[in-house]
Amino acid sequence: MKKCVLITGASKGIGLALSKLFLENNYKVIGTCRSGRVDQISHPDFTAIELDVTCFESIERAATVHLKEHKIDILINNAGVGLDLNTRKPEKESFKQTFDVNVTGTVFFTEAVIDSLNKQAKIVNVSSHMGSVDGCKSSDSVAYRMSKSALNMYTKILSNRLKGKATVASIHPGWVRTTITEGNVAMASLSPETSARNIYEFITSEFETGIFWNTTTQSRLNW
Repeated sequence: MKKCVLITGASKGIGLALSKLFLENNYKVIGTCRSGRVDQISHPDFTAIELDVTCFESIERAATVHLKEHKIDILINNAGVGLDLNTRKPEKESFKQTFDVNVTGTVFFTEAVIDSLNKQAKIVNVSSHMGSVDGCKSSDSVAYRMSKSALNMYTKILSNRLKGKATVASIHPGWVRTTITEGNVAMASLSPETSARNIYEFITSEFETGIFWNTTTQSRLNW
C-alpha cells in the first residue's frame, strides 16, 4: 500500500516541488492551499484540499471533512510567511499575520490531524536557521525569527509528547527562491526543486526525533 503524505502550502514553491517529488516516488499526496486547487499537478494519487491555516473553521473542516477518510504517514507543515525580512522594527499587523500562519495555524492544524496519523508517522515542520536562538547574530526580521523559534519549541514539545508514536523534527530548507525571499534574490541560491530533493532525502531517512536539521548541509542545527 502506498504511503500518504500531507503537505501544507502545496500550490507553489517548496510545497509544490515536494508534492511532485513524492508523487514521482510512488506516494499518495494530499496538498493544501487556500484555493483548494493546485492546477500545476494532474495525477491520480494527488488530492488538493482547501485550507486557510489562519481560520479555525477552515482547519476544522479540513480535518473532519476532507481528511477523515485518510491515514497520514508523513505530515509536512510547509505553509509559512516572511513578511518582515530585513526589517529592523516589528510592525503590528505583519507581526500578527506572521504568528497566525507560522505558529498558531501550524500548531492547531497539526493538533487537528494527529488522530489521522498512522503509527510511527513523521511530522516535519519547515522552520529556518533564522529561528535559531544560538545562531542569532542579527537584529532584523523580528516576527519571522521569533515565529520560527516558537515553531521549533513546538517541535520539541510534540516530540516529547509523541515519543514512541511519531518522529518529529524541524528543518531549515536553505535559502530558496520563493515568494518569501523575493526581496533577497542574491541570498536565495536554491531552487525549490533542489530544496525539495534535500528535504526528501532527510524525511525518507531514519532521523532522530526532536531535532533541528539543516537539509542543505544534512547536519544538525543548534536551537
